[in-house]
Amino acid sequence: MKYKGSCHCGAVQFEVEAPEEVECQECNCSICSKSGYLHLIVPESRFKLLQGENNITTYTFDTGEAKHKFCKTCGIKSFYIPRSNPDGYDINVRCLDPQPEKINIELFDGKNWEQHAHKLSHLSKEQ
Repeated sequence: MKYKGSCHCGAVQFEVEAPEEVECQECNCSICSKSGYLHLIVPESRFKLLQGENNITTYTFDTGEAKHKFCKTCGIKSFYIPRSNPDGYDINVRCLDPQPEKINIELFDGKNWEQHAHKLSHLSKEQ
């Protein structure tokens, strides 16, 4: 199924292919818990930026490997390139419109990222 998504103001818009029943992760690391991000990691081939490339700014911290993408206008991070899956995209399920009919949330211990990151590596692989 193809979902449309955007930041709050609509300047950044994208499309993502994902199942009707979405499996996502809620991470307890500092940036994810403060922003309320729900992670849907997909292969790069299933993500398409529709508009707003010039309205995106990138934030990195710690290792600098994760590329957090924010709308310059409204500040919403609707997707990013995760450290755990640099060959894919991590979509904020809360930025999809309409929302998936069924969302299954798995808790992820991002506070102890080094010990648990391997549990996510398969998510950006084509199935």
